[in-house]
Amino acid sequence: MTSTNLKITLDGSAGSAAPYEQLRAQIADRARSGKLPAGFKLPTVRGLAEELGLAVNTVAKAYRALEADGVIETRGRNGTFVAAAEGASREAASAAQAYAERAHRLGLTQAEAVVAATEALRARYAAR
Repeated sequence: MTSTNLKITLDGSAGSAAPYEQLRAQIADRARSGKLPAGFKLPTVRGLAEELGLAVNTVAKAYRALEADGVIETRGRNGTFVAAAEGASREAASAAQAYAERAHRLGLTQAEAVVAATEALRARYAAR
């Protein structure tokens, strides 16, 4: 299944990630790389679901996750758009600060905290 406007391709084979996760990851990657520029208007949930042959709830779940991550923003009846990169950067900085505080409370050294974060990132990105 492929979306012509967004160039989204979903892998339906066994062992591949869930469709909503594939959709979420591809939109996030394209937004962060600039292939989908800030302000790019995304298709409606219903329209993209129809185009990809997915359930409306599947696309809505991906859009909700992207919005929670600061990748996209919904502007009411005007539609859903790729958010400015600063939003994602702010969100990442906030998450990093929260992690640093938690690691400190747990008594980890800076080196131990960096190792734990690096391993978590490596595992997460390997899962793509």
